[in-house]
Amino acid sequence: MAQLWGGRFTKETDELVYRFNASITFDKKLFEQDIEGSIAHVVMLEKQGILTCGEKDAVVKGLTGIRKDVEEGSLVITDEYEDIHSFVEAVLTKRIGEAGKKLHTGRSRNDQVALDMKLYVREKVLKTASHIEALLETILSVMENNLTTYMPGFTHLQKAQPTTLAHHFGAYFEMFKRDVLRLQDIYRRMNYCPLGAGAFAGTTYPLERAYTASLLGFEGPTLNSMDSVADRDYIIEFLSALSIIMMHLSRFSEEIIIWNSNEYRFVEIDDGFSTGSSIMPQKKNPDIAELVRGKTGRVYGALTAILTTMKGLPLAYNKDMQEDKEVTFDAIETVENCLVLFNGMLSTMKFRHNIMEESAKKGFTNATDAADYLVGRGVPFRDAHGIIGQLVLYCIEKNCSIDELGLEELKSFSEAFEGDVFEAISLKACVERRLTTGAPGIRAMEDVIKINKDFLARIWTKEQPEFNRSCLKGQESERR
Repeated sequence: MAQLWGGRFTKETDELVYRFNASITFDKKLFEQDIEGSIAHVVMLEKQGILTCGEKDAVVKGLTGIRKDVEEGSLVITDEYEDIHSFVEAVLTKRIGEAGKKLHTGRSRNDQVALDMKLYVREKVLKTASHIEALLETILSVMENNLTTYMPGFTHLQKAQPTTLAHHFGAYFEMFKRDVLRLQDIYRRMNYCPLGAGAFAGTTYPLERAYTASLLGFEGPTLNSMDSVADRDYIIEFLSALSIIMMHLSRFSEEIIIWNSNEYRFVEIDDGFSTGSSIMPQKKNPDIAELVRGKTGRVYGALTAILTTMKGLPLAYNKDMQEDKEVTFDAIETVENCLVLFNGMLSTMKFRHNIMEESAKKGFTNATDAADYLVGRGVPFRDAHGIIGQLVLYCIEKNCSIDELGLEELKSFSEAFEGDVFEAISLKACVERRLTTGAPGIRAMEDVIKINKDFLARIWTKEQPEFNRSCLKGQESERR
């Protein structure tokens, strides 16, 4: 098949070279964006007097017809075409004749693919944010329902101080909230239109790039035509954000895997999100959490691949940039699947409150509060720390907890202990006295939950229209 660029060549491209060079097998994913960008481009060309109204009408009708036929399956994108751009232009020209050949006026495949990819990534940024929003809703629900579900908090994977399940989940709410804000930041920074940059030096045609940008819902046109076609920062930023999302999911998964173990038994994962063993009938494995943890490296790999591809490229466009698509597509799909499945697992998971509380009681998690009690009785903190350390060693030897000792035993370590110590070092008291902002006490947590609800109520994905396609839709409807 003749190539869009074949005029300068005297013989056909070697078949192996053609296959190696072609991108149709993966960039066909950009079909919708290519049609949309082409409609905006041709509408602008007519506005500028570069195409006649009749030519524009024919092209718009042809493009919308191609889109409809592909969506319905009557037209198949095949690998006889080099890329999605040549597929669209070739089919359009075959259907409407000479007017189809004018579609490419004033643009290059360089700015065309830059636009397609930016439209695609922009949509996926919003989609990813919406998945995180759903996860945040689940986390917030767990927080609201577990303000007094006591459990051990950990440092170094050792029991440290008592906390609540609400407080623990609140930490993940903060992580995923930052992820949404990062996506918002990426969206705003990337939302400028490269179409009209040409190969890299603009064009002599009197294009109105700001109008094209407005048709496609961008803030405006990009301001340097070389950077327009050479920029892949927005992909790198998005992959970086996806990597951080996966890191957060992986940390959460690791904890759920630990909590699901026979040794902890803090949670029970729903049967719908677990699998069994082919040989051991008693097994119920946390496969979703393990796969999320495992797929994190896959997304990291995509980020590393793009950074490595871009690090040595001179301006402006280079064919190396074709390598941005497959790994990006895969990373986006991976993260979307992980978010949906993880949220499903989390929303159906049961928490064993009694086991969590017993675990907190048996891990000396109230040792710090016991030291604080002595400080309140006038014992210097460093001395109190040493006394409680000796007390813990004594309890380990007796295989009991601090609050299982009698008052006389406590007094043998310090006369400062009185009968009110048992109330002071109870799990409830240990948690409830912590009321500084961000602490696990009920009043502090209720304040945070209110803030989190407000965040979700005004989260930008609810306010941000998916895209501003009204101008384009108007053009299409006029031709039907």
